[in-house]
Amino acid sequence: MMNNKMRDEVVYVASGGIEAESVKILLESFGFNAYTNQESAGKTYGLTVGPLGLVEVLVPADQAEEALKIIHEMNEGNLEEPDNGEEDDS
Repeated sequence: MMNNKMRDEVVYVASGGIEAESVKILLESFGFNAYTNQESAGKTYGLTVGPLGLVEVLVPADQAEEALKIIHEMNEGNLEEPDNGEEDDS
């Protein structure tokens, strides 16, 4: 019997949960079904460095190519709001 279940793919590996959650939220804002995965010991102890501190961001395999394009744009700084020259004096 063949299993037709589609697998998820890692599209980003972050150093810690905060970075991973930021990327996950970015992908979700573009309509992707993203989630994070971290080694349980790293999560339990709140590690953010080394192998146990790495957090994977995953999406369904059929969304991976487009998600990687968004991540590339993020890394290039192309998703930042343009600076309109106004200073925030608060």
